[in-house]
Amino acid sequence: MKNKLVFRPLNERDYKTACDWWDFWFKKSLPKDFLPDDGKSGFMIEKDNQPIACGFLYVTNSKVAFLGWVVSNPKYKQKDRRKIIKKLISNIEETCINMGYSYMFTVCSNKHLISMHEDLDWELCKKPSYEIIKNL
Repeated sequence: MKNKLVFRPLNERDYKTACDWWDFWFKKSLPKDFLPDDGKSGFMIEKDNQPIACGFLYVTNSKVAFLGWVVSNPKYKQKDRRKIIKKLISNIEETCINMGYSYMFTVCSNKHLISMHEDLDWELCKKPSYEIIKNL
């Protein structure tokens, strides 16, 4: 079937895919051990077996889940790109609800991704913040 979307959990091979996308967009990728479950806790959305976007889900012992490092395939330039990325986020939201979470939290600086979250009724804090990371 043409135009088939598949939402699925990340697998071992997806880390390499995400790194390729991060390298394109940001010129740098994240270490595997920085990601939840060594890069396997999260979800991928595909169209006709082509990976389009993924996000990593940090689960907590509170009612909050953290969605991090959403990244998309730079080679996918179809008009439905935005719609598919929003579908990824909304499917992750539904998964979190089913897991018993009451809140989701994310951090991003990309204006397009921010806009997609706003379209999905995420509350945007207007005061900028920064990711502060220390290697131990």
